[in-house]
Amino acid sequence: MSVFEANEAEGRLVDNIAHFARTLRRVGMPIGPGRVIEALRAVEAAGVRRRDDFYWTLHAVFVNRRDQRELFDQAFHVFWRNPRLLEKMLSMLLPTAAEEFEPEKRKEMSRRLAEALQPANDKHGKGEDQEPPEIEIEATLTFSDRELLQKRDFEQMSQAEADEAIRAIDRMRLEVAEPPTRRFKSDRQGRRIDMRNSLRRALRNPGLIGLQRKSVRRRPPPLVVLCDISGSMSRYTRMFLHFMHALINDRDRVHCFLFGTRLSNVTRQLRNRDVDMALEKASELVEDWSGGTRIGACLHEFNRFWARRVLGQGAVVLMITDGLDRERAEGIEREMERLHKSCSRLIWLNPLLRYSGFAPKSQGIRAILPHVDEFRPVHNLESLTALAQSLSQPQATAHRETARWQAGLKEVA
Repeated sequence: MSVFEANEAEGRLVDNIAHFARTLRRVGMPIGPGRVIEALRAVEAAGVRRRDDFYWTLHAVFVNRRDQRELFDQAFHVFWRNPRLLEKMLSMLLPTAAEEFEPEKRKEMSRRLAEALQPANDKHGKGEDQEPPEIEIEATLTFSDRELLQKRDFEQMSQAEADEAIRAIDRMRLEVAEPPTRRFKSDRQGRRIDMRNSLRRALRNPGLIGLQRKSVRRRPPPLVVLCDISGSMSRYTRMFLHFMHALINDRDRVHCFLFGTRLSNVTRQLRNRDVDMALEKASELVEDWSGGTRIGACLHEFNRFWARRVLGQGAVVLMITDGLDRERAEGIEREMERLHKSCSRLIWLNPLLRYSGFAPKSQGIRAILPHVDEFRPVHNLESLTALAQSLSQPQATAHRETARWQAGLKEVA
């Protein structure tokens, strides 16, 4: 008996698979009608006798990137009735109290998944033809949606809010301070006399020499982004990839590297104007998505093979990581010291700084912190805006919080 015959004889399996595909599409996974047909054919070939076989059959059809595994796993067990994850979903829908800083123990249901599984979000429901009631809201003392979106954590965003945040990131322009170079450019208002161009013009038009002027050429320094894609950073990786894609397509001399257990240069892949195509090419190149973290080994590889190529002319380095290392910070301090000496400005962006009770207890964090110029949070649009403002200022305006953290480490030592 085929799966289509079983759908009519024993239940609504085909309809449920189609509804499950619509749920995955609402949470952001690229699933079209073709994928649904492939899933039905795969289930028909594999059968539905065992739950594990059914899970991996749908997984093989619907999941094509590593960052989609956790979302698919949650959606499958909630949709096909796993009581343990249903409890997590219900806790997601209730108001949550302030939590302590325990990132390794904090495992909650994706808000996008909870929103997609709500009956109100089903466009095929009974209330589709009903006109929404007219509601009057007094908004004198309320905040706008844009202001709330600026401060909302990337991890807690719904699918609609995440899409709006991605559009805001694509519109973002990172103004980096332009230091003077050793070269000059022609400028009528320049203070220096350009003797070479003046003599050239005199040879063309003999007679009175018209003095040409020049001024110092200013150019933004190279920008290097080192982004952690380990499992502890998986909930923020999507936003960071869009951020790096916007940087590469906005200005020149931007180099992007991803690291987990190994280092991957994705600069060429992210230069594609189509963001979906760029992320797909980057995902095909990188093999260690959502795995462990070997910060010391990856920094050693960068310093050995890439530092001399991309860190010239006063480069600025953005290091995006939570500092959690599986090798007990082996070699991190030595490689961070070398990286700090090779660039003009090293900024560490850590999403764990969003917690009020954050403290540098991890060995990796304690090894990285003494060798950075600025230590900033990166968990929402407001933090990215603050980063853009910081880069537009000269390096003399150091981050005060960074000095406070570094002074605290010296006192403990």
